[in-house]
Amino acid sequence: MLKGIYPPLTTPFVRDEVAYIKLIENLKKYNQKDFSGYVVLGSNGESVFLTKSEKLKLISTLREHSSNKTIIAGTGLESIRDTIDLTNESAQIGADYALIITPSFFKSSMSHQAFINYYTAVADSVSIPVIIYNVTKFTNVNLRIETIVRLAEHPNIIGIKNSTENIAEINSTIYNTPDDFYTLIGTGSVLLNGLSIGAVGGVLALANIAPDECIKIFTLFNEGKQKEAREIQQRMLSVNKAITATYGIAGLKASMGLLGYYGGQPRKPLQPLTSSNMKKIKTILVKAKLLK
Repeated sequence: MLKGIYPPLTTPFVRDEVAYIKLIENLKKYNQKDFSGYVVLGSNGESVFLTKSEKLKLISTLREHSSNKTIIAGTGLESIRDTIDLTNESAQIGADYALIITPSFFKSSMSHQAFINYYTAVADSVSIPVIIYNVTKFTNVNLRIETIVRLAEHPNIIGIKNSTENIAEINSTIYNTPDDFYTLIGTGSVLLNGLSIGAVGGVLALANIAPDECIKIFTLFNEGKQKEAREIQQRMLSVNKAITATYGIAGLKASMGLLGYYGGQPRKPLQPLTSSNMKKIKTILVKAKLLK
C-alpha cells in the first residue's frame, strides 16, 4: 500500500551535468528519515531536462542507495510508446511504481476519452503499477473526476498524485474511488487537510528541506493529535509557497543548500536564485524555525 511521505527528489547538477555522487550524499541523510520511499524524475527532479540515459542512471543509483525504500519513478511522456518503454526499462532496474503525468502538448485534444485511452494503453503494457500524476499548474490540463473514477477501475492503476490545493476536488476523488485506489497529496500546503479527508500520504517538495516536519504532521495525524499537527502545518505554509509558487526549483535547491543538503543550481535554461531572493528565502526559513 502507498502510505506516508515521499520526497520528490531534486536532480543535482555540477556544471550542468548530473552529479550522481551528490545524490548519494543526499540519500545518506534522507535514509535516516522515516520516509516511505522516494520519487525520482518528477517535476522537482527537472525530468523534462533529462536524457533517457540520465533518467535510467538516476533510477539505478537510487535503487542501489535507497536503503530498500519504495521507488516511484516519473516515467510519463507524451508518447504512449515512449512511456511504456521507459516505464518497463525503469522497472527492470528497480522502480516499484510508475508516476505517469498527463500528456498535455495537444492540450485542446486531451478529452476524457483521450486520457482513458492513454492511461489504459500504458497500464495494460507495463510491468509495474501506475500512479496518475495530475499537475495542472505545469500541464494546463486537469483530469475530470469522472475520468479518474473510470481509470480507477483498471487493476494496474492504483492511485493518483494530485498537486492541486483544491480540497473539494481531492475529496471528490477519494469519495468516488475504491478504497484500494490511493490518493497522494502533491503539495505541502494541504497535507493535513488531505489526510483528514482520506489521502494516504503525500509527495511533497517540502519534504526535501523539512523532512522531519512533514513526517511529524503525518505521524501526529495518525495519532489523533490534530492540534499539534496543525501547528506544524501552519508553520510550513510560507516555506512551501516559497519553494513552489514563488521561487520554484531554484528556491527549493537554494533552501536545500542552506539546510545541509546538496541543492546546487537548476539545469539551464532555468536560472539560479538571485542574491536578493536568497536573503528572502533565509528569512522565511528562519521564521519557520528551520534555520537559525
